[in-house]
Amino acid sequence: MSGKSELSDLLSRKVIAATISGSLFAIMLGLADPNPFSKIRSVGQYFQDAAIAVPAYLMYSFPVILVYATITSVISDYIAYWLAAHTRENLKIYFLLTFHVLFGLILLWYSLFASILYFITDYVLMKKDIYKWNHAVKSFWIPILVWVFFIGTTYVIGWFE
Repeated sequence: MSGKSELSDLLSRKVIAATISGSLFAIMLGLADPNPFSKIRSVGQYFQDAAIAVPAYLMYSFPVILVYATITSVISDYIAYWLAAHTRENLKIYFLLTFHVLFGLILLWYSLFASILYFITDYVLMKKDIYKWNHAVKSFWIPILVWVFFIGTTYVIGWFE
């Protein structure tokens, strides 16, 4: 495999990892902290706030995860592979995790959680061998569908009020 093809596969896998982990991050953050500005008083308010929060979190976190996490993950991969080649090959995964954690500490807990989620998603994709550019382009439907689902949920909840 040529270096150019290898880089292309790596970048497409990183884009897929970003679309999946960015969507999961917004959902998990929306469910964990649906309204950071006030207390939740009822279950109905919790679901309504979560349905509103997920698209908002997605709108702000997804571009950052797509750009920052993809770039830092590629850098992490190259450094970890180089270190593993010059030390012990079986330590590669630990080097990768360490660099993801270090790059994820930029905004402390939120970005650390996002970087670990990104690392896990990327690791699973690496094992599945489904990272071509057509998969990367199709993966952009994931955040779009998440956004539409939660905006639709907000609309439906509005009917019942």
